[in-house]
Amino acid sequence: MHTCRYKEVDAFTVLFGSMRAGIFVTFSTTMLIGMETLVVDHPIAAVRLSTMRDARSDRATFRSALRELTQMLVYEAMRSAPVEKFAVETPVSTATGYRLASPPLLVPVLRAGLGMVDQASIMIPEAQTGFVGMARDEDTHQPVPYLEALPASLAGRQVFVLDPMLATGGSLLHTFALLADRGATDITAICVVCAPEGLKALETSGYPVRVVTASIDERLNDDAFIVPGLGDAGDRQFGPR
Repeated sequence: MHTCRYKEVDAFTVLFGSMRAGIFVTFSTTMLIGMETLVVDHPIAAVRLSTMRDARSDRATFRSALRELTQMLVYEAMRSAPVEKFAVETPVSTATGYRLASPPLLVPVLRAGLGMVDQASIMIPEAQTGFVGMARDEDTHQPVPYLEALPASLAGRQVFVLDPMLATGGSLLHTFALLADRGATDITAICVVCAPEGLKALETSGYPVRVVTASIDERLNDDAFIVPGLGDAGDRQFGPR
């Protein structure tokens, strides 16, 4: 069990919450000891998440809901992004314009993260993209890396790791190690659903990470799948391997 405390992060009110015993609790940011976990449980996000959970949703429907939910998660992940001011000429006068001071590097974890990167790139067209590929060993439930394509140096750069599911945390921890080896010290994991076990693994890893998610689910089952979860997010987007 995690020790949590809640706080308001700014004056803008967005619904975050947790459905427990039929009670909707609103909150903004959950601090899991040293790790910030932002749960975005807005009504529209809840609708898209329900579509993704539904076993009757076909691949096209699942991918569409994932894209739209990714947009909401990235929006919240960028809430405190630093901006630079500049003068912009309107048809009438001059106004103060804004641009991102330091766009993040987007790193989808393949293959499930592929369904998130296009929408994240639409939200942040200035962002560069790197890739990390992981496959799940169905016997050991451990990640098997097969691809990495990342900039040589990430010192001073914010990194958004995109993966629909945080289950055991193995894939994300391997990805974080690759990023940390390149000097990354500001990492945000953007996940649709998280298991408490995965959050605990990230929390105790020592990596400089925060998590933005639409749901903290109940647990992992004996096959290391999130309950109630989404099933296999890669298979549900692209079909079985």
